[in-house]
Amino acid sequence: MKFEVTILGSSSATPVFNRNPTAQLLNSNEKFYLIDCGEGTQQQLIRFGIKASKIDMVFISHLHGDHYFGLIGLLSTMHLNGRIKPFLIFAPAALKDILEIQFKYSETHLKYELEFYAIDADEPKLIYENTDLTVETIVLNHRIPCTGFRFTQKKRLRRVIVEKLEAEQIQTEYYPMLKRGLDITMPDGRVLLNEEYTIDSDAPRSYCYCSDTLADGTYEHMLNGCTTLYHEATFMDDMLERANITHHSTALQAAQIAKRNNVRNLIIGHFSSRYKSLAPLLEEARTVFPEVELAIEGETYTI
Repeated sequence: MKFEVTILGSSSATPVFNRNPTAQLLNSNEKFYLIDCGEGTQQQLIRFGIKASKIDMVFISHLHGDHYFGLIGLLSTMHLNGRIKPFLIFAPAALKDILEIQFKYSETHLKYELEFYAIDADEPKLIYENTDLTVETIVLNHRIPCTGFRFTQKKRLRRVIVEKLEAEQIQTEYYPMLKRGLDITMPDGRVLLNEEYTIDSDAPRSYCYCSDTLADGTYEHMLNGCTTLYHEATFMDDMLERANITHHSTALQAAQIAKRNNVRNLIIGHFSSRYKSLAPLLEEARTVFPEVELAIEGETYTI
């Protein structure tokens, strides 16, 4: 089952020569979820061969421009390209006003419907659910209201051992019951024990996204045991005072958070433009948590 994230932008605050403002694309079984949409996101989609038409929703963490300035352009391009299916937006309530005034003064009337769902940063909440996964907010501590997101795949049905069932001439009409974990009594009195004819599905995977935050520990309960954590690492730890003033985190803090919360893998990003080379941030994080990678634009990470 595919569960992977592609980095579209990894820079903080401003774009630099080879790094763009924050944006990511999560692919869960060919359903695509855009996470933040910094300036230039649609250019990055084109650059990496990703069709915007496949994306049906976006999750915006907060209203600093480097996390949403690319959205109006993306929505407008979808309109010009003839999109007709609805597009879902999960974001702070004020973004609705921002979009409406942009469309008002450009006299743009979208050919498709925008479904807007306001999220707040008061407490963690389930904000979206389908047959594939759930999305919950993670309340972060930034200079303005800000949330991260936890994407958790749902447990799959058990997998039937087709070869064994066919060899024993068990009709396919019984397969759905076996997949649900039931034992079955056949018309001839035979009992099919579920554990003998099925295999348990893989444990559900989860992806936690922490965009901009002071590393104060208040949100860590939402990260516990997640498969892959993306955590901002704007600065190195020698800039801790600056990180605290701006309500950001360091690479060392991100690694400590991953270690404390039994995270399997860590991706760090949202790098300050002061760093031309990102190797020192990676080295700093690995002193605490070895299973860490840099968020590199265009790279896809399996969760």
